[in-house]
Amino acid sequence: MAKEKKLETASVLAFERKLDVSDALFYAGKWDDIKNGETWKGLTVQTKSVRGTISNRLGSKTGDNADKVNAMVDSPNLQTVDVVTLPADADTLKVRFTMRVLGGAGTPSACNKPDYKQKLTETVDGYVKEFGFKTLADRYAVNLANGRFLWRNRVGAEQVTVFVNHMVNGKSATEWKFSSLDYRLDDFAGDAETAKLGSLIADGLSGKSYVLLDVSAYVRIGDGQEVFPSQELILDKSNAKGKKSRTLYSVDGTAGMHSQKIGNAVRTIDTWYDDFPEFPIAVEPYGSVTSQGCAYRQPADKIDFYNLLDGWILKDKKPSVENQHFVMAVLIRGGVFGDAEKE
Repeated sequence: MAKEKKLETASVLAFERKLDVSDALFYAGKWDDIKNGETWKGLTVQTKSVRGTISNRLGSKTGDNADKVNAMVDSPNLQTVDVVTLPADADTLKVRFTMRVLGGAGTPSACNKPDYKQKLTETVDGYVKEFGFKTLADRYAVNLANGRFLWRNRVGAEQVTVFVNHMVNGKSATEWKFSSLDYRLDDFAGDAETAKLGSLIADGLSGKSYVLLDVSAYVRIGDGQEVFPSQELILDKSNAKGKKSRTLYSVDGTAGMHSQKIGNAVRTIDTWYDDFPEFPIAVEPYGSVTSQGCAYRQPADKIDFYNLLDGWILKDKKPSVENQHFVMAVLIRGGVFGDAEKE
């Protein structure tokens, strides 16, 4: 009798993202004109040169020498930076993007081992039969309602209103209006309205319907206030004189935010990385939070995506319910997760 072949992870394994987010563009207007679309004008990136002072931490040898400190302080710290501000007669920032919700979550776009793909499909089908996508979809909906995707623009705002429109044949079939500051950033309890939006997102993930959401957020912060689009990553690290120290993102002249940053905010739903989490983190295989230089899902603790997925698929070791949600959320996020070929 032939020995049954041991199931191994596919060396080629990839998943397409199922929350397909566009770039977000920035506009300015008055709070009282929220429903008057003609008054909202795109914000442009402006460049200005500033004279700063030396403020970095000094070494002990320099810091202990008063003459050296005085010389450094006397030397101007000249910088050229990009900025985006509201006009002097506009008190509100509008941020708009669209998001498609695609079906086929958990189905690989590339997999070179049919037996692994079959087992993966069976596992995903079992999860969907038991839980559906409602748990994850409700959390995505809350992150749209609370305006998490505004990032720094949400901080200190007087009022924030988010409109989410379900677009069908180019027209709004259903509209939700959320007062974002009523929703906490560390709580996914939501309410009846976020639950309705979550049901629609769940239908999209399950493939029951085509879901396109048009999201517009209005942030009242005050006339002429600075706003914060994405900052570009400049790969040229040279310190040439006169080079810009901050470059901001724009699309066809209109300031905006990267789709990756919007998507990161929408999928900031992982509160399952710890029994007593301090805050939700974005769904990432290792629970990476680059701003903190920390990975909250360490392979050594066996709670990272790869350990959980391998245990579930290869060893029939079903993770906790919370970590099953996490694994499915990573598959919805998409990525390349194959096991490298052994030489």
